[in-house]
Amino acid sequence: MTKEEVSMIGFEIVAYSGDARSKLLLAVEKAKSKDFDGATKLIAEANECLNDAHRAQTELLTLEARGENLEIGFITVHAQDHLMTTVLLKDIINSLLDIYR
Repeated sequence: MTKEEVSMIGFEIVAYSGDARSKLLLAVEKAKSKDFDGATKLIAEANECLNDAHRAQTELLTLEARGENLEIGFITVHAQDHLMTTVLLKDIINSLLDIYR
């Protein structure tokens, strides 16, 4: 896989993670206004986005595990960071929503 192809997967991870992050932050706003059904729906949508990001990440992990030498650039590192922080945000927001309830 070329560096450009790896970077494109990185962009995909960033996009899915960014969508999830936005939905999670909107879910908090819904919870603040006592719209827990709306918050729950947004969290479910965020989880779908995170699943898509994980699928893209798993593609890279699988290739490397098979012995393919992947040239990782800063975009891919950024993508991993973006995904990791969004997963952490999801955990924090789930706890926060429990407090709002």
